[in-house]
Amino acid sequence: MKTLYIVRGLPGSGKTTFAQTLNCPVFEADMFFVNSQGVYNFDFTRIKDAHAWCQEMVEDHMFNQHEKIAVSNTFTQEWEMKSYYDMAKTYGYKVFSIVVENRHEGENVHGVPADKLEIMKNRFEIKL
Repeated sequence: MKTLYIVRGLPGSGKTTFAQTLNCPVFEADMFFVNSQGVYNFDFTRIKDAHAWCQEMVEDHMFNQHEKIAVSNTFTQEWEMKSYYDMAKTYGYKVFSIVVENRHEGENVHGVPADKLEIMKNRFEIKL
């Protein structure tokens, strides 16, 4: 069964660590900001480009019929996942949305300020 894992959670929750255990290609918008030397250099003015790149990578892998694919971003609101659900429908993928909680008090390695984390936490939409 072709499967798309959408891994959601706040910065520091362990999304990347969990996604890497799924034994499949993992894509994140943050990957767009890593240069060829492996250095992360976030540029807020290019966030739309980063998400477009992430969507393109996932769609390319779906087109090439990868059995399992994971996309790991904060996805705090439903609309942020819509394009992935649409792609999954187009290419015949079953979608699992996985919310990673920060119960281990993980560190936010990308330096997202506490006030921004609180905003993200307050707008997090979940469908049970």
